[in-house]
Amino acid sequence: MNNRQDRSAPGQTHDRKKSGGRSRNPRHHQHQDPDVQLSKALSYVLRHGAAKLGFQMSSDGFLYVEEILCHPQYKRYSEADIQRIVETNDKCRFSLRKHPTDGRLQIRANQGHTVQVEDLELTPIEISNMPENAVHGTYMRNWPSIKEQGLSRMSRMHIHLAPGLPGEDEVISGMRKNCDLAIFIDISRAINDGINFFWSANKVILTPGNEEGIIPKKYFQKVLQLKPFRCELPLV
Repeated sequence: MNNRQDRSAPGQTHDRKKSGGRSRNPRHHQHQDPDVQLSKALSYVLRHGAAKLGFQMSSDGFLYVEEILCHPQYKRYSEADIQRIVETNDKCRFSLRKHPTDGRLQIRANQGHTVQVEDLELTPIEISNMPENAVHGTYMRNWPSIKEQGLSRMSRMHIHLAPGLPGEDEVISGMRKNCDLAIFIDISRAINDGINFFWSANKVILTPGNEEGIIPKKYFQKVLQLKPFRCELPLV
């Protein structure tokens, strides 16, 4: 889920690398699992950097696999490598399809975009299909700014929420496993106040927040410190 906050902008939910999914530490990159490298590189081009790398993304977020593999950054990989990444990714970050007209293989990211994707095939969440929980995972170091400013989508199109905590039934994505803070959102109240929520294809709850791109503190239901021990934190 999208919740690294290594920079200290007020209320931010995370920061991220903008370098094609590559680590800034060359030694770390050399020793990283090749599948992890490819997954990060795909996340970059499909979520953030398609235009920068010279790709024309379709309105529903898909790129042709063969065109990705022709790019110098991806030439050492094969179609089988990409299919393996999609099939084995534990968070179901990507989707593959054959183009409905020409039959060529395409791939897209299911969520996490910083570029506008007009037709991501999101399912609106209403009171009738509302999850029991909507939880944003982040880190204790960010709690002071979030407590003051609310949750911000920052440069992404949506704030990411999970339908529960990592390890709970059917929770596969929406929150990083190493998060040590969980913010439960009163999704019913937020929906009634006009904030939109959606299900992604891999069951992440997405919201653009209010008109300022924020989930205000008044929608925080409870906040749990997860590590080193679990305890509820005061909201005031």
